[in-house]
Amino acid sequence: MIPQNSPLANYLSLSPAIDEALQRVVHSGHYILGPETAAFEKEFAEYIGVRHATGTGNGTDALHLALRAIGVGAGDEVITVSHTAVATVAATELADATPILVDIDLRSYTMDVTQVQKAISSRTKAILPVHLYGQPADLAPLVRLAKDHDLYLIEDCAQAHGARYHGKKVGSWGDAGIFSFYPTKNLGCLGDGGAVVTNRWDIHQKLVALRQYGWDSSRSSQLQGFNSRLDEMQAAVLRVKLTHLDENNEKRAQIASVYDQSLDLDGVVLPKPMPQTTHVYHQYVLRCAERSIRDELISFMRGRHIQTAIHYPVPIHLQPAYAKRIERRTSLSVTETVAETIISLPMYPELNRGEIEKVTAALRDFFARRKSRNASQGST
Repeated sequence: MIPQNSPLANYLSLSPAIDEALQRVVHSGHYILGPETAAFEKEFAEYIGVRHATGTGNGTDALHLALRAIGVGAGDEVITVSHTAVATVAATELADATPILVDIDLRSYTMDVTQVQKAISSRTKAILPVHLYGQPADLAPLVRLAKDHDLYLIEDCAQAHGARYHGKKVGSWGDAGIFSFYPTKNLGCLGDGGAVVTNRWDIHQKLVALRQYGWDSSRSSQLQGFNSRLDEMQAAVLRVKLTHLDENNEKRAQIASVYDQSLDLDGVVLPKPMPQTTHVYHQYVLRCAERSIRDELISFMRGRHIQTAIHYPVPIHLQPAYAKRIERRTSLSVTETVAETIISLPMYPELNRGEIEKVTAALRDFFARRKSRNASQGST
């Protein structure tokens, strides 16, 4: 079986360096908020091009604490999208805020900036775009909207480590950017981990306190805080993997290029980087003409021992936990259409040429069979 993603393959490709880093931590005696975390925070901030990075226990906590750090709380609204991992909305509600969902752009699958203006109210505190699948959202108009309406801009970069918009890395455009280091991410650790990046000292200082009970330097709680710390083991792993991130992103782009060249198929929409952006292909997502075709394709690929996935099959506003209470001020018709018709192909840097060719051959075979069947039915 060709997996859709393989954290194990990523570990094995770097295992000597990772094993050495883990042993270094074990023998150091420092396991929480020690020198590895401090070093990774410095290195990651430099990589993104910002002044500060604050490690957290996971990406959801990174977003939750980022919202808390800018003062989001009860009665505030945060504008985001429904086509995303549920963590985006869950974290907003952890901050006691109300998520307001808007539609996505059909080409990029990211926030439709034309819908954001309609969703702004007197209670809006922040705009929260998601850089989905490795494709940056259209940030320039969102920066202007945030400035014009005195709102915060928080970037959800959980799937876009290293992606660029107009030459600058995502995470460096807004008041803060959040990252997840879940094992399947472009930069993933061997468990949970996350970080918030920012150029603002005041936000950074609040984050440092919030992630550890609101403590000051004397361990006196000055804020109502939480417990969400990036541990030393994960920080050490991330330091190793960060040095290979650009190389691995380039491998993803090369795989995407092979897919692009091999899959010129009628009735299938391929992902295309938006102008002035660098897509890092956390996922390579096809869109089929109909749900029935998508579902048939998933079954066909499984029969060829190729694993696919759907990111994401049910928009958040249609999930049982949210359907009866989530607020929306615009149509979410594009979101609903996309969720019905997308499929994620295998995508990770360690995919070899033979595996990629097996994937593309299976796809071409599937659509050739469909075309032949449709022609046969049309002639009867």
